[in-house]
Amino acid sequence: MSISKKTRFASIGTTIICISMITLPAAHSTSRHTSLLNVVEHATTDDIRIHGGSAADNIGDVVTFTNDIYNSSNTKRLGQDHGFCIRLAVGKSMECHWTLMLPEGQIIADGPVFDHTDTLMAVTGGTGEWVGARGEVSIHARDPKNSSYDFHYRLLQLNND
Repeated sequence: MSISKKTRFASIGTTIICISMITLPAAHSTSRHTSLLNVVEHATTDDIRIHGGSAADNIGDVVTFTNDIYNSSNTKRLGQDHGFCIRLAVGKSMECHWTLMLPEGQIIADGPVFDHTDTLMAVTGGTGEWVGARGEVSIHARDPKNSSYDFHYRLLQLNND
């Protein structure tokens, strides 16, 4: 066999292996489903723990919280969220991270929270019922005092069948 034929067969063999590697994961069945979770947060423990300056609102202020979470009709306590926010733009926004903790599992959220408008944050993971979750959570203040918020989680979950 000449070198060119060996090279051609090796090239064909490599191509077949590469195509097989690309198509094999697709052969494994993975399903996606979207779940919606609507809850109400009672913002009763939000407190500045570290002050970034001497004013009431400073870049670098750190707010921590462990707030109760209620069902969407705001009548039954379901769990808590624990987290923190760092002030990045005075009077405008904070960067936040929290964990929503419910009996069925946890959901992690990260992103900016705006002071005077609704917010959309990323859901970066979960445990239990929400393991592998990705998606978003929209946040809406229920009153002008920001004493409670509607959280609307839209979760995309991958399940390996």
